[in-house]
Amino acid sequence: MNYKIVNKNNNKYIEFASDLKKLSSEQDVVDCISICMENNIYTIMLHSNALSEDFFNLKTKLAGMALQKFINYHVKVAVIIEDEKKLNERFKEMIMEANKGNNFRTFNNIQDAENWISKLCDGCHL
Repeated sequence: MNYKIVNKNNNKYIEFASDLKKLSSEQDVVDCISICMENNIYTIMLHSNALSEDFFNLKTKLAGMALQKFINYHVKVAVIIEDEKKLNERFKEMIMEANKGNNFRTFNNIQDAENWISKLCDGCHL
């Protein structure tokens, strides 16, 4: 997966945004976590175009597994979903529940995601 390290408002995060290689398997999630560990940055931003269709289909269990791995490895995740109309009701329910915690949030735009990241103290390594 293509990524870049962003340093915004003295907070670093890893941004994944790619139409080419999408997060589509458990190995891809492990690779994201490995990139976090290699760079000592435990906050990531995932754009919806970097996520496969399987991620949004709860029957595949990819989203649930990814959330659990990110939580287990203390990786904070901001997901940018600009058009939530494309999401099915079950996925919307899952993200509403996940948004209650402080590990995973979905946003409609980058600015809101960056504001959330800037408020995170734990997990932002400078």
